[in-house]
Amino acid sequence: MKNSIINTVASLDQFGKNAIRFGIVVVFLWIGGLKFFTYEADGIVPFVANSPFMSFFYNFPTDYKQHMNKEGELIAANHEWHVQNNTYGFSKGLGILLITMAILVALHPVAPLYSIIGNILILIMTLGTLSFLITTPESWVPHLTDHQWGFPYLSARGRLVIKDLVILGGAIVTMSDSARAYLNRHPHI
Repeated sequence: MKNSIINTVASLDQFGKNAIRFGIVVVFLWIGGLKFFTYEADGIVPFVANSPFMSFFYNFPTDYKQHMNKEGELIAANHEWHVQNNTYGFSKGLGILLITMAILVALHPVAPLYSIIGNILILIMTLGTLSFLITTPESWVPHLTDHQWGFPYLSARGRLVIKDLVILGGAIVTMSDSARAYLNRHPHI
């Protein structure tokens, strides 16, 4: 009985790869779609504004702190500042990119080469997202009155970012699986 359970568990690897792929597709479609909404665009501002690789997408990256809206809050003056800052334009472009990557990954059964490309893009994007732990001060608990602040105390934003380690691993697994499928279809490459 023990061996049959272990054999069953050992045979779940392809199911696991498909579950990871499905999860990546759902997460990137959903989050990509949310990038078209004001609250989501507002929420990524500290990450983009502090990134040496992305801050150029904003017109006024150093001025964001006084114009932040909380989730569920809409202050008209802050919203107008974000319009002028290109917050919403950048977020919509990012949303299109995320949705495109999700579609590419989902093409695995019919076009594994496109799925490889989608996973490579997700891998690159995930490394960029993980860099926010270094570049975004809001990733860490601020020093207010508690003695537990800074490293290793992740803020809500930091906890959101650290989860990308799992997506990074998933992208590698599904990329490898797509490469194997591609090679099986094209054995003379």
